[in-house]
Amino acid sequence: MSSVFAFAFGYLLGSIPFGLLLTRAAGAPDIRSIGSGNIGATNVLRTGRKWLAAITLFCDMFKGTVAVLVARHFGTDAALAAGLGAFVGHLFPVWLRFKGGKGVATYIGVLIGLYWPAALAFCIIWLSIAAASRYSSLAALIASALTPLGLWAFNRPNIAALFLVLTAALWVMHRENIARLLNGTEGKIGAKAAIPN
Repeated sequence: MSSVFAFAFGYLLGSIPFGLLLTRAAGAPDIRSIGSGNIGATNVLRTGRKWLAAITLFCDMFKGTVAVLVARHFGTDAALAAGLGAFVGHLFPVWLRFKGGKGVATYIGVLIGLYWPAALAFCIIWLSIAAASRYSSLAALIASALTPLGLWAFNRPNIAALFLVLTAALWVMHRENIARLLNGTEGKIGAKAAIPN
């Protein structure tokens, strides 16, 4: 039962749409009406407000980390369930009719809570690929694909199994990005979207 409650707690925490709330508070247009329509930090960056994107990134990460750390008091299984819940909540938030973000920041946040060295490795890989390609999506896809393998190498099989599932879901959520990467139309980091009147 503790895992069920932990999942529910993680889901509700993960469902908080920080990208939407923060852009509204800052007087920016509805983030869902510009760029990719996504509520995550990468799309917030397309408003041209780097500071707002940075805060969104931190908050979306933080909710995954908090969910895991709180649930850890009830055991490892509860922590894993809360991490899964936070990730699912970000992807399918009840407050936005189950239309959320793509999960990269929350993925990292859950990873920080469960095993921070793997999160550090993810960030190093992401930064390297992003700096070389200027594609946030490509960097996330590659870093996430390597994460379960790294967790197995670090002898964290339970966490690796969870992140195999999270990685598969993250790739599914990025299916349109993958199509754009393949046909050369994916937007690069820092490209400002046209903001509707």
